[in-house]
Amino acid sequence: MTRSLVHTCVRVLDVDASLVFYRRLGFEERGRLNFESAYNVYLGLPGGGDALELTVNVGQEEPYALGTGYNHIAVTVEDLPALLEELAAAGIEPEKPAFHPGGREDLPLIAFVQDPDGYRIELIDGGRFDTPQDGPHPSTTA
Repeated sequence: MTRSLVHTCVRVLDVDASLVFYRRLGFEERGRLNFESAYNVYLGLPGGGDALELTVNVGQEEPYALGTGYNHIAVTVEDLPALLEELAAAGIEPEKPAFHPGGREDLPLIAFVQDPDGYRIELIDGGRFDTPQDGPHPSTTA
């Protein structure tokens, strides 16, 4: 059986604010799916599939509790410094200046921003990212 990851879903309070935010990151609206008590807005990056689903629950008035399990969605970008300047002009600031994760110069610059609902988005410089192939973490015995 062939399997593939289709999309990530996040629940949003203000779909218009979320669409403005994700469009600034390069996402395009691809379609919508309506249900009785909710609707989904599907987004994707140019050349890719519908990777992000924004779910709007009709009648939800309070911000969602994000919990401690969620961490971030990662998106590659061609020119991180230029994008951060563009986002700053729109009032979107990174959590901290761009950095190499773990101080590892062999990894690309990254920065984290938050969408209108507080979901963290990791921006990875360089247009693509191949997952590093480090061995087991030193704290493990495997």
